[in-house]
Amino acid sequence: MFHINSLYICVNDMDRAIAFYEDFFERKVSEKDRIYSVFEIDGFRFGLFAYLEMNEKHLFGSNCLPSVSVNNKFSLETKLSKLNVVFLLSKIGENWVAEFEDNEGNHIEITAPVEC
Repeated sequence: MFHINSLYICVNDMDRAIAFYEDFFERKVSEKDRIYSVFEIDGFRFGLFAYLEMNEKHLFGSNCLPSVSVNNKFSLETKLSKLNVVFLLSKIGENWVAEFEDNEGNHIEITAPVEC
């Protein structure tokens, strides 16, 4: 049986990325390092990888989209008001869905359930 318990995104500037995600997740980074930093979120590890520090080539793309959720549409709209929204808030199925671009160029989906 498989379990997915982490993902990471590539960043150009670790300090800038940490500041962005500390504000977004409303929590301090759990493990801070110049190459790989981690946010622990309900047992899930959201990592930031400074690929340039390791001289790694990286192609940015849109085929993998991390998705985070909040409790309700109000919280979602509050978050979106401070973000660079690239996919406007839309109702898809049983969720409100939007997508934003972080300050490192990564696209992240954010959702909230539609309240009946």
